[in-house]
Amino acid sequence: QVRLVESGGGLVQPGGSLRLSCVISGNTGGINGIGWYRQAPGNSRELVAGITNHGYTDYVDSVKGRFTVSRDNAKSTVYLQMNSLKPEDTAVYSCGTTQFGSNYWGPGTQVTVSS
Repeated sequence: QVRLVESGGGLVQPGGSLRLSCVISGNTGGINGIGWYRQAPGNSRELVAGITNHGYTDYVDSVKGRFTVSRDNAKSTVYLQMNSLKPEDTAVYSCGTTQFGSNYWGPGTQVTVSS
């Protein structure tokens, strides 16, 4: 099965930037794109950005114009560039995918936006 591991989270001031990485390994056959999700305390998991196997991207309205998802197939890595960060972006960010009907997520990385 596929394995996903995120990195790049941290503490950043409002208006700052972070780049998250999602390294994909294991059996990658049958994957239907990669999504970036976030979950803040007390909230359900939210899909914020996604990229298909063909490179098509989509974003939730709250991050459009601020977040950019991209992929480097040679490095088996999907990135989430986050600019103009706001306190409400604070959450655990994880990448996820669907493989042969099953959902997989990485353990997540904490992003905290605070002054």
